[in-house]
Amino acid sequence: MRIASRRPAETAPARMGRLAKLPVFFGLDGRRAVIAGGTAAAAWKAELVAATGARVEVYAADAEPEMLQLVEGDDRFVLHVRPWALDCFAGAAIAICDAADDAEAQAFACAARAAGVPHNVIDKPAFCAFQFGSIVNRSPVVIGISTDGAAPILGQAIRRRIETLVPPTLTAWAELAAAVRERVTHRLKPGAERRSFWERFSDLAFGAAPGDDADATVRRIEDAAAGGMAHGGGRVTIVGAGPGDAEFLTLKAVRALQGADVILFDDLVSDGVLELARREAKRMLVGKRGGRESCKQEDINALMVQLASQGRHVVRLKSGDPMIFGRAGEEISELQAAGIPVEIVPGVTSGLALAASLGVSLTHRDLAHSVRFVTGHSRDGRLPEKLDWHGLADKETTLVVYMGGRTSRDLASRLIAEGRAPATPVVVAESVSRPDQRIRHMILADLAGGAVAPPQAPLLIGIGEVFRPGAVVAEAAPVGVERMEGRG
Repeated sequence: MRIASRRPAETAPARMGRLAKLPVFFGLDGRRAVIAGGTAAAAWKAELVAATGARVEVYAADAEPEMLQLVEGDDRFVLHVRPWALDCFAGAAIAICDAADDAEAQAFACAARAAGVPHNVIDKPAFCAFQFGSIVNRSPVVIGISTDGAAPILGQAIRRRIETLVPPTLTAWAELAAAVRERVTHRLKPGAERRSFWERFSDLAFGAAPGDDADATVRRIEDAAAGGMAHGGGRVTIVGAGPGDAEFLTLKAVRALQGADVILFDDLVSDGVLELARREAKRMLVGKRGGRESCKQEDINALMVQLASQGRHVVRLKSGDPMIFGRAGEEISELQAAGIPVEIVPGVTSGLALAASLGVSLTHRDLAHSVRFVTGHSRDGRLPEKLDWHGLADKETTLVVYMGGRTSRDLASRLIAEGRAPATPVVVAESVSRPDQRIRHMILADLAGGAVAPPQAPLLIGIGEVFRPGAVVAEAAPVGVERMEGRG
């Protein structure tokens, strides 16, 4: 069958979706802030605002113990023992009130609006010009999270998740960045040189805290970015996108996507994965699907070399793991021959995602002593003849067959002929880890009888005793799993 070829195609740039609120980081250092109310809630907001370097003036006729304890002996605060009034807004950069009722909230909001002061009424969003969100503090790096007041607990949960991803050591790296920024700006040219430096600096920032040799390390990456790198600092990162679910991405993969100038992605890469990429990155579809119109591998290789030679950071985004039936070897060889630096970021291959979905161990000690990942077709689209058929027929070997939809009948017949039992359990999986995932249980005899038609979706075949329903742990099939009754 002749497979048509197409040229790499650029996809439309990602557009900003609707924003419930504009996230703005407001500088208050040395400016006057007004807090109206002496409650514990007002004290928390006063402490938060004071942490920015603001001069905080609290208006409260009857301050509670939390407020009194906060302001006592701290020259960042001035306590006015009286209610707020119109005169308190003069010269204020921000005003916050813990109102007793809606009437006071409306009065405070109107007065602040008339004075042109951004204002917030605690727990009363209808009277707020701005709202506070959950905060991840790695100052000078600050991350704010808003749910537009709809679900504060969700905002806190998101904050906890981000806290685990952003190491406390980021504070020290951000301070170092501030210290070297002027030197880097003076030495490195705008564009590729500076981007190359800051991308490598950022990679360091997610590791250990800067040590005594941090400045020497920074100077080394400065030297590299200043012209010591071939192709103006251009490079390629080959990234495994996993089987589809964006949550299978590694942190390193996300960082590569966030630092890309150009992303060359396969047909099978999900929209959820692309959503995590840098918005400004150019995206080019270089889809390769068996039996369909596809880009030639030579065109993809040439495009990577061309773009990297222009000083760009190219991310080659491949589904699954790029080193398992992903033709990454050809791309790596081409890049190395052109003298272009290339880095590999592994991904979760679909065979492992299938095992996770089913809750089975591919090498369960009682059922299998090895696992083999094999391809179901050769370059001519037929069943490969060079496979170790005797070894594949071993009953204690788990097989995971990629791209085997069109050769599944021949594959199963050959395994049976080599001695694999016709009753060997089989799973046939389509779109693993995606919303339309479908997994069917059958036996090898079913496969040999043509139970699998040529698929429209990515297909994976698992063969071995570990896939027998109920053999290890399965009492109820996971969602999206079907079983052929009366078999196996």
